Amino acid sequence: MKFDKVLVAVTAIALAAAVYSFKPAFDDQDWLAYVNRALPESYDQSTDPKLKKVEISLTPDYFVRLRKTYAKNMQEYYSFNLHQFGDMDYLGNTTTGILSLKTMADDIIVQTYNDRHGDIDSMTTSLDIPVKNMEPERLDSLREAFNYFKAKGL
Repeated sequence: MKFDKVLVAVTAIALAAAVYSFKPAFDDQDWLAYVNRALPESYDQSTDPKLKKVEISLTPDYFVRLRKTYAKNMQEYYSFNLHQFGDMDYLGNTTTGILSLKTMADDIIVQTYNDRHGDIDSMTTSLDIPVKNMEPERLDSLREAFNYFKAKGL
């Protein structure tokens, strides 16, 4: 009789711990924080020796933004809203590769600035990001995050 009471109490405590210790799912802030950690960690700046600085992020209003700064005041800036996200491809291995983010149409804004030619604006359908240490789990999680934010706009 005493053993049954102990068993019921232990089972109830274990069940309560299991139920309350897990968060049901990622929300906007969780996905945003994840992407803003994963993209900069994965960006492979060594592929372009002229690159001085790179900034890559996902904004709270679901824009992917990439700014590259080179010597002699040259900059490249890419931006698109994840509502226009179409698909994502990866070419490479877990050590190094290219993450290609694609939109449905020419929805990626490309702005280039240098002292000699000034601002040059164009549009494209693909943003190729050189990456390193891209494990399959990270790749899957990024795809899931991008699709999550895309669905928020539909």
